[in-house]
Amino acid sequence: MSGRRSLVWLGLTPEPERELPSTVAVLRRPGHPAPARPDLAAAERRRVEKLILHGTERSWLRYLAEVTDLVTSVADGSSHGDPGAALVAGEVVLDHHRMLIGLPGPGYGRTEEDRRALESAVRILRTQARDGGRG
Repeated sequence: MSGRRSLVWLGLTPEPERELPSTVAVLRRPGHPAPARPDLAAAERRRVEKLILHGTERSWLRYLAEVTDLVTSVADGSSHGDPGAALVAGEVVLDHHRMLIGLPGPGYGRTEEDRRALESAVRILRTQARDGGRG
């Protein structure tokens, strides 16, 4: 392979860059009602934009691992974050990680543990949403 960085990971789906900034901004402030303050959502959007424009697949997956931690902490009750935002973020990241199977490279294998954690978290959060927040 040449010295150029691989950009194949950028072609998966636009949902993470569209959906995550506002939901992650909410999750980073547990106990505060949604929607996130506009300045926090804008800061998260800038972070995602920087990762997409200047990052690598590895740095992008590290960011998504952070999001996974936020989602799973809401699902397991160790954070008092917004369950609706956690569900949206969890579904977006889980879909992204599942699509990695179609790309060359180690991304799919690298996200195996996060996929398992997200599958469990999303299941819990969906149940809580269906049951009106009683988990």
